[in-house]
Amino acid sequence: MMEMKQAATGKKAGALAPERRHTQVEIEQSLDQLSRWMDGLFRIPGTGWRFGLDAIVGLIPGVGDTVSTLTGFYILAAGVRYRVSKVTLLRMGLNIGVDYVFGAIPVLGDLFDMAWKSNQRNVELLRRRATVSAEDAHSGRTSDWLFVGLVMLALLALLVGSITILWFILRFLAGQLSALF
Repeated sequence: MMEMKQAATGKKAGALAPERRHTQVEIEQSLDQLSRWMDGLFRIPGTGWRFGLDAIVGLIPGVGDTVSTLTGFYILAAGVRYRVSKVTLLRMGLNIGVDYVFGAIPVLGDLFDMAWKSNQRNVELLRRRATVSAEDAHSGRTSDWLFVGLVMLALLALLVGSITILWFILRFLAGQLSALF
């Protein structure tokens, strides 16, 4: 049966068209290392739970989650270099957005960061969906860069909006406190 299939297609057994191949691509070691630092650097003894700098830096209100989001942007840009689909880029952007929104909640957000691990999720997406090897991952298509630029702008708008809302809340609270004293 296999010989008939080979004769019909003119291909050897096991040879798949490049667009149908679903093997994991070897990604840059620096991306693996970055995701490990951000999401799994430390282990809680006796539990097997791991957390990284994302959860620690996130304790600094506003600044921590912004730094974590910028790190996520670096991995998202790598998605363009590895030529993943726009759907995968959008999914990576959503992982970053979820991490930012829920991570911004004081204390509970840091616990969420310990479980969500958006950077590791995004590196795994790269590993599964990349279509070029690390040696060939130097550039992406212009349309992909534009798409990622729009995703980043949306995430930055989320950042600016949340900072603006926080500023109005703090201003309101300061006014209420000054009225009491």
